[in-house]
Amino acid sequence: MRVLAACILTAALLAATVRGVDDLETLQKRFDQETDGVRKAKLLQRLGDAQFDSERNAGRSGDYVTVGLVMEKYRDNVRVALQALKKTHPDAERHVSGYRELEIHTGRGLREIRDVLLTMPEEYRPPMRLVEQDLVAMDNELLRLIFPRRPGEKPPLQQGASNPAKTEKPPEKHP
Repeated sequence: MRVLAACILTAALLAATVRGVDDLETLQKRFDQETDGVRKAKLLQRLGDAQFDSERNAGRSGDYVTVGLVMEKYRDNVRVALQALKKTHPDAERHVSGYRELEIHTGRGLREIRDVLLTMPEEYRPPMRLVEQDLVAMDNELLRLIFPRRPGEKPPLQQGASNPAKTEKPPEKHP
């Protein structure tokens, strides 16, 4: 009875492992084929989670080359999803669906990469820092697209408009 239970448990674990790898490949293929930016951004949530699982497994086994490759692919997927969103739904402030999900998941990706940077050996860190910088830049761009008008910020000057700070005379001093 115990042998049978052990065999069933082993088979279930093996199936789960194979399914996890297959899911990552299947999700990546679906992501690559998707043309709508919103659906692509929503697919990235599942794909990114699968990539994070793969990255964590590689990190536990000390395979930091694979960790780097997985996180670089995640960054590339975020970039592709952002470009697809900007192409199919350029007004992020009015059509926030997709942008919001992508920004939230990019934040999760940043936390994930920062955790990786703390644990990996120094020789593997420089490319990961570049990935982190790219994700920070895309996260900032997403926030600017979603919230273009921010309290306290001055709007950029229109071309042809004069800068009032430069044309005003300094106050005259009275004796």
